[in-house]
Amino acid sequence: MSTSNTAYLLALLTAGGGLTGYIRAGSVPSAAAGLTVGALYGLGGYRLQKRQPYGVELALAASVVLAGSSVPRAIRSGKPLPAGLSLVAVYGLWVFGTAWRQGYGSL
Repeated sequence: MSTSNTAYLLALLTAGGGLTGYIRAGSVPSAAAGLTVGALYGLGGYRLQKRQPYGVELALAASVVLAGSSVPRAIRSGKPLPAGLSLVAVYGLWVFGTAWRQGYGSL
C-alpha cells in the first residue's frame, strides 16, 4: 500500500473513531481530536499523492499526536479503544517514520 493510501486510511479510521465517540458518548473532545488527527493524516495523504513537500512530515506528526494521547491511556486503562488507537498510531509511526528516514520527506 502506498504511503498516501495509508494516510487516507488512517484519516478515515481516526476521524470515524472521533465521530463514533461523539455519537456514542456525546464526547466533544473525542470528536475534535479525531477530526483534527484525521485532517492531519488526510492533508498528509493529499500532499503525498500530489508529490508536494511535507506530506510525510504531516502524517508522521499526526501519528506522534495520536500516540502521545492514546498510548498512556491504553497503559493506564487497559481498555480496547485506547489500545486500538495505540496500534493505529504505532503503525503510522512505523510507515511514515520509515518513509521519512528513507528521504521521502520534504521532497
